[in-house]
Amino acid sequence: MKSDSVIIIPTYNEKENIEKIIRAVFALPKQFHILIIDDGSPDGTAAIVKRLQGEFTEELHLVERSGKLGLGTAYICGFKWVLEHDYEYCFEMDADFSHPVDKLIEMYDACAVGGADVAVGSRYVGNVVNVVNWPMGRVLMSYYASKYVRCVTGLPVADTTAGFKCYRRRVLETIEFDKIKFKGYAFQIEMKFTAYKCGFKIVEVPIVFVNRVEGTSKMSGGIFSEALFGVVRLKISSWFRKYPQA
Repeated sequence: MKSDSVIIIPTYNEKENIEKIIRAVFALPKQFHILIIDDGSPDGTAAIVKRLQGEFTEELHLVERSGKLGLGTAYICGFKWVLEHDYEYCFEMDADFSHPVDKLIEMYDACAVGGADVAVGSRYVGNVVNVVNWPMGRVLMSYYASKYVRCVTGLPVADTTAGFKCYRRRVLETIEFDKIKFKGYAFQIEMKFTAYKCGFKIVEVPIVFVNRVEGTSKMSGGIFSEALFGVVRLKISSWFRKYPQA
């Protein structure tokens, strides 16, 4: 079945979640397609996706990579795939149900009906922290990291580190992927900042973020450090760079 929307889900060892998240998306009243970018998961995640492709022959797609090459490169690989195919809206979403599946339609509407170019599933709209099952230390670190990023960059987004997003096709066509430098957690910041500097309209859709129940988190202190120190370089480099305009 044809769809104007595709969801990119990067995976590494997500066998506990992958079939559940795929079926949850396909159960929605709006038709979405899914593109899995698997980084050589040794637990058989890709094999599960291949089995499900027999059931969802047109809706489910898979790109296999040779190993853990970084979140940012996975998404850029997916963005290039999307631009080679006939989709108008492209989503980023995790496999572990931390991003609420039912919010996909609201984020789609924010772009398709509301006129946004980028819709961000935000945990921190209006200074409200909507995070479930995170230790308080991690909640505070994430919340104040977003505040810090906003202060340094001037990015008018409350949840600057959010990884649940919808892009219009024209955003991906405009952003110069070869100039996106971050591969880890800071990739999410750099993409929002670049879209903002290119003149695109960004809106935030409130979500409740729920920490994963199954599988292992890929987050680490080093990933946060990349974001905290990287944004200063990102801001300084923006002074000497001309961004293509929407």
